[in-house]
Amino acid sequence: MDLLADFRANLGEGPCWVEHEQALYWIDINSCKLFRWSEDQGATTRELTTKLCSIVPRVGGGYIGGSYDGWVAISEKFEISPIADPEPTIKDNRFNDAKVDRKGRLWAGTMDRHERQASGSLYRMDRDLTWKQIDTGYRVTNGPAFTTDGRTMYHTDSAIQKVYAFDLDTGGDPIGRRLFLQFTHEDGYPDGMTVDAEDCLWIAFWDGWCVRRYSPNGEFLSEYSVPVQKPTSVAFGGRDLDKLFISSASRDLTEAQLVAQPGAGGLHAFNPGVTGIAEQPFAG
Repeated sequence: MDLLADFRANLGEGPCWVEHEQALYWIDINSCKLFRWSEDQGATTRELTTKLCSIVPRVGGGYIGGSYDGWVAISEKFEISPIADPEPTIKDNRFNDAKVDRKGRLWAGTMDRHERQASGSLYRMDRDLTWKQIDTGYRVTNGPAFTTDGRTMYHTDSAIQKVYAFDLDTGGDPIGRRLFLQFTHEDGYPDGMTVDAEDCLWIAFWDGWCVRRYSPNGEFLSEYSVPVQKPTSVAFGGRDLDKLFISSASRDLTEAQLVAQPGAGGLHAFNPGVTGIAEQPFAG
């Protein structure tokens, strides 16, 4: 496994492969830092004016993301402007992970930034920038991920170690929610996720030192060790979508742990032997 960027992010999150740039973007949620990696240019850091919680490309150029105060538009020059705040009265909430589904709709969860209250919800934003609350009652929302046909969405409450599967109709509305996977303290906490071209689910495990792969039926298939305690999310990328990128955190680690984990908060990657799916840009 390769360490591609040794940034020591406090809470590195949200890796997103931007196909037309052949580059990976990710952020440090607890700072105003945006990271970028490409094969040609290596790893770079950009200071922003706002703390981002996610970033994905838009079909017309630029990006869209979640922040501590709602959805924001991000220009190609990385100027940030507000779009909408679905929770203006819940002051301790912020957005967390976000993904775009196969039809170009944006999905993002909110959470209590102190990780104590089940005040988080899952939202969907359509191409006209209208939004809808899909589900609620989460402590730590994480990792929307979509099957290749777009008919199933996976979503996590990391705090209670549950991964749910939602059946979606063609309009993106849930037909039903079911428990897909349940984990224990010994497993670590399921965090960010992605789906590969074989419709298998990849999950990063906070405090688990690993990423794991599961079949569409929820069968455990394989585990890959990561040299850091707190991997946070995963994304496929590279010219052939055959590289799995893993973001990570250094939050709450002691000095001794940081010495023992020199890649904590960095970006890691390896070739797992399967390919991913090209992610859609947000259609709005």
